Amino acid sequence: MRDALSVRLSSLSSLGRLASPVAVLLLWQLASSTGLLPDRLLAAPAAIASTGLDLIKDGTLADAIGTSVQRVVIGFLIGAAAGIALALVAGLSRLGENAVDPPMQMLRALPLFGLIPLFILWFGIGETPKVALIALGVAFPLYLNTFAGIRGVDGRLAEVAETLRLSRAGLIRHVVLPGALPQALVGLRQSLGIAWLALIVAEQINASSGLGYMINNAREFLQTDAVVLGLVVYAALGLLTDALVRLLERRALTWRKGFLV
Repeated sequence: MRDALSVRLSSLSSLGRLASPVAVLLLWQLASSTGLLPDRLLAAPAAIASTGLDLIKDGTLADAIGTSVQRVVIGFLIGAAAGIALALVAGLSRLGENAVDPPMQMLRALPLFGLIPLFILWFGIGETPKVALIALGVAFPLYLNTFAGIRGVDGRLAEVAETLRLSRAGLIRHVVLPGALPQALVGLRQSLGIAWLALIVAEQINASSGLGYMINNAREFLQTDAVVLGLVVYAALGLLTDALVRLLERRALTWRKGFLV
């Protein structure tokens, strides 16, 4: 009975979260239909949906999404591997922290998108600077959060590990990494959000495919419906990846349910 009530309340909460977006769409459509919001400034939701259907039918949208997702996946994997590896080096020893943390903090202070001219000089105008920009944006949140998670592990757990005669590798595997996991997952969510933001900028670098290329073409011809459609797809992909990480959080951190009310 209690479980059924919880499921019902959860469903009502989900429906309640949809109320404000639906209201915004209705007001937007109303403003467009009455002429308060001219199409040259912002296309109506109905026009955007119609354009989306046309682009789906001719395969343009699927190709653009596939190219953009590929760039994000490659950049994310490179940046995540680098960020986590550097966090482990810095977090597990003072020597590693002294070697890794100062340059990471200096690089983190640089404006990410200000590096684009250098990336073009170093890597040209192909796929490499796009992927590099995404990877760099991904690395810092994961590094900072994983490092903080490692250093935030309760020291008393290390004493318990000593009592149990765990080796250094056993301590890291059974105590440090599980203890740092919640903070690392926060960094994962942040890094995925930054990956999509970096992609939007990266696809302005002489792109010949992808969502950014589609948006640029639409901008040239003042097609606000296609521009907004591209932005909506970016947002939807970002929400989808965030939802996947939240699902991973629920599975990996089931012990936290006991603290929820």
